[in-house]
Amino acid sequence: MRRRAFLGAAAAAATLAGCEPAPAIEGGFTGIDVARGHALRDGALGAKAMPDATRRTRVVIAGGGVAGLAAARALRLAGIEEFALLELEDTAGGNSRAGELQGIACPLGAHYLPLPGDQAPEVQDLLEELGLRRRVAGRWTYDERHLCHSPQERLFFQGSWQDGLLPMQGVGAGTLDAYRRFSARVDALRREARFSIPTLRAELAPALLALDALPFETWLAREGFTDAHLRWYLDYCCRDDYGAGLAHVSAWAGIHYFASRHGFHAPGEDDGEREAVLTWPEGNAWLARRLAQPLGDRLRTGQVVTRIAETRHGVEVDAVDVASGSRVRWQAERCIVALPAFIAARVVEAAPERLRQAAATLRYAPWLVANVHLRAALADRPGAAPSWDNVVHGSAGLGYVDARHQALDPTPRATVLTWYRPLGPSRWDGPDARRQLLERPWSAWRDELLAELSLPHPDIAAQATRIDITRHGHAMAIPAPGWLARMGAPARVQAGRLAFAHADWSGYSIFEEAFTRGHLAAA
Repeated sequence: MRRRAFLGAAAAAATLAGCEPAPAIEGGFTGIDVARGHALRDGALGAKAMPDATRRTRVVIAGGGVAGLAAARALRLAGIEEFALLELEDTAGGNSRAGELQGIACPLGAHYLPLPGDQAPEVQDLLEELGLRRRVAGRWTYDERHLCHSPQERLFFQGSWQDGLLPMQGVGAGTLDAYRRFSARVDALRREARFSIPTLRAELAPALLALDALPFETWLAREGFTDAHLRWYLDYCCRDDYGAGLAHVSAWAGIHYFASRHGFHAPGEDDGEREAVLTWPEGNAWLARRLAQPLGDRLRTGQVVTRIAETRHGVEVDAVDVASGSRVRWQAERCIVALPAFIAARVVEAAPERLRQAAATLRYAPWLVANVHLRAALADRPGAAPSWDNVVHGSAGLGYVDARHQALDPTPRATVLTWYRPLGPSRWDGPDARRQLLERPWSAWRDELLAELSLPHPDIAAQATRIDITRHGHAMAIPAPGWLARMGAPARVQAGRLAFAHADWSGYSIFEEAFTRGHLAAA
């Protein structure tokens, strides 16, 4: 669609959404207790107040996201059972948590895991432990029940659905040539430098640092990649992985998206099974819950960590229990700080220079995740069949995934669609996007969702019964130009008795980064 036609259709859909069907749609904000984090930020918890009780353990893990859960698993594997994991929210998992809508499981954040390569043996070992990966006749195979079922992706483009997310219908010979040239350029860079997930295993070669120094948009212009359809797709990929547009991430990040995994495949190139992913109706919460389950009462949720300090003989970690309001001081030999850098810098006394630099350098992309319960299957436009990932070209959102896509029963019935809306800097959103995320009413986000998805599904407002919205104010780190040069990618970040573990230290918020850093910190 032309931009004017898209905006006209969106406005009409928003008007319709505000009439008969929309008021019948229940919903609200869920999943994140914004007030807890803001109480710490605003000093309302009294970080230096005396504790009501003191407890002792061997290791304290501050933060129960994927990095903290990975650290707990690594301690257990090493025979260290005496530890406590303190988590802010009511469930562990960080961005890999889930909810349930009308009895249907759905993600509140991350919803898939690409098959890990040999640079991520820690993640491979986890998948083997969970029965997802096993060796058959000398080759590694994955449980097909958990691999994303086909069809995997489709794009609503020029009024109909097409297979895949790279714009193809009627794009012209110049666009196809741009796709092929970009594919060849990515392949050349893969040969020239080592791209790796996790990034800590990539040598910071001059070629990587040169890419790191430039915005991706600047590098594309320099290389002659000006085709609008290619640019749209690359911008979509950056917003999908980093929450920000191609003008705001480094060229290293833009190339890394492809070079570290499956490459970029122009039409007609064979991609085999290189793009296979693991996914579940509840997203990566399937993994987080299995990491949390063995911890028992060592996992303590609803705990706001207010202070972490080294002492002469160990560490002290102060936390406020949000249910009782009581303050507990944990005394331990060591602490694994599995908190985002900006929080860690706030609570660690005499924060080391590397932590202060990371907190000052990193910028974060806010995100909104909306789960939409549908009473029946939606009307659809012509073209490719419903897929797991369904994207509307030219929209501010990143499309939706279907909670029932992995179901073995194909009978159409009620389901939940999970819609993703990044709010990092882009042509869609400016520097005040986080404030908008917090201040806009639920109904405004409802109307934006309905306006976007009514283009391919005109009956969505009539079929939706409830929309639950989760707001992530600091969802993911943005690998802006200069990140690698300033911070590098150290395998371990440690200061005295404190070990730091979070995807922030990679400048790249994905499961593999967080899990590997948590595992290595515990080591």
